Amino acid sequence: MRSVSALAAAALLLLPAYDVASAAEPKKGGILRVYHRDSPGSASIHEGATYSINVPFMPVFNNLVMFKQDVAQNSMESIVPDLAESWAWSADGKKLTFKLKQGVNWHDGKPFTSADVKCTFDMLMGKSQQKFRQNPRKSWYDQVNDVTTSGDFEASFELKRPQPALLTLLASGYTPVYPCHVSPGDMRTKPIGTGPFKFVEFKANESIKLTKNPDYFKKGLPHLDGIEFTIITNRSTAILGFVSGKFDMTFPTEVSIPLLKDVKSQAPNAVCVVEPVNVSTNIIVNSSSPPFDNIDIRRALALSLDRKAFISIMFEGQADIGGTMLPAPGGLWAMPKEMLESIPGYGPDINANREEARKLMQKAGYGPEKRLAVKVATRNIPIYRDPAVILIDQIKGIYIDGELDVVDTAQWFPKVARKDYSLGLNLTGNAVDDPDQSFYENYSCGSERNYTNYCNREIEKLFDEQSVEKDVSKRKKLVWEIDKKLQEDVARPIIFHSRTGSCWQPYVKGITIMVNSSYNGYRYEDVWMDK
Repeated sequence: MRSVSALAAAALLLLPAYDVASAAEPKKGGILRVYHRDSPGSASIHEGATYSINVPFMPVFNNLVMFKQDVAQNSMESIVPDLAESWAWSADGKKLTFKLKQGVNWHDGKPFTSADVKCTFDMLMGKSQQKFRQNPRKSWYDQVNDVTTSGDFEASFELKRPQPALLTLLASGYTPVYPCHVSPGDMRTKPIGTGPFKFVEFKANESIKLTKNPDYFKKGLPHLDGIEFTIITNRSTAILGFVSGKFDMTFPTEVSIPLLKDVKSQAPNAVCVVEPVNVSTNIIVNSSSPPFDNIDIRRALALSLDRKAFISIMFEGQADIGGTMLPAPGGLWAMPKEMLESIPGYGPDINANREEARKLMQKAGYGPEKRLAVKVATRNIPIYRDPAVILIDQIKGIYIDGELDVVDTAQWFPKVARKDYSLGLNLTGNAVDDPDQSFYENYSCGSERNYTNYCNREIEKLFDEQSVEKDVSKRKKLVWEIDKKLQEDVARPIIFHSRTGSCWQPYVKGITIMVNSSYNGYRYEDVWMDK
């Protein structure tokens, strides 16, 4: 059993990655103005699969626990209490009990109790009468038998088997507690939380506005009077707004490497950082329908990739090649380089890889005289479109003619979840840097987020084996074995792991950009402006 006080003490030893000046006495007031890259499909974090939702709506909510917001690398050691006062595991590792804070109210004045915890996770597990329209993280809780309560201020997660990583899943920005008395439908349009900021309005394709919660249970917080997001889908226009002073901050992790140069030349005092965000750009194929039900064609796709060319064109060399798990040093579970390069398609000889790909395509009946025509579906924002264009160019060399098929954000995730595509270019974010989240959510049979219909029961047994392993070094070896097998099976070919920029004006204090997840750092309760 590990106490909360021990975890908190360990977290305090870790210095914030940026903005040491934020240690100064914070000033109160001001509206933080941020541009938003696109219009989210709804305001409901639990029904979303993009940090286009987390960034504006995480400030509305609280979790049971969360990753410390000024520690850049999320880990078990940086988890701190939020709605929970403390937590403890049972001796057999199959029960996780939370003591809850008292005196916390929802934004509409109703009291927060353990019933809200149970309602939230019953919906996530699909056990309640009320249902989420989409439930992309249902697989996170496959090992939870039940959530039980003892009085108004204690809730327990009863597990089928030990799962130490459950605590990291509960700390994600994707795991807020919802109110029992508000329907899932209402949470999509008028979310009610307990967080530092209250929802004001969401005008699709225009803006999202939040205001300070004067009754926030964390005394003295938040510092800001509110946050306003202006939706601007054109990157260049958005950047111009930032350098002209219209915005206090860019949309986090959305500034490309080339645009970062423009920012620094036009706004030299801006604070900018470039970090990995644990988001992989990958190919998704509908393996249950022709032609990609043919493993030879899928393998040919993987062999055709020149990953360094993607990175050179899009990031001027500042991105990483890896498997499913985020590469080191940002990632805690990265496969060793020599092991990665032993996987077909990851070796340095691109010409040899592509010659092998052409042989596989000819075996499947394609060649110079009979080319495969296919639509390449992708989300209609630059970080999806740009690599999709490069992909289309690269696969020409293996007899595949791709046509770009762009899809609006609100329709993208429902489209791929119902397998309404043949070939796609997708971005997959790991909400926490832990194999349980990545493996079960994206590769387990039947998961809503398993967009490619990949299903390997033998690999799933290894998922379970690594999940219960307490010895980190032993668990890592299992994780590497699984990751290697996923790449060899062409489950979801990983092209690269991006590094992207975030910028804010020098008077904005208390910002920390997470280096191994782009989903968990947006509570903004301790952000302030020195002006």
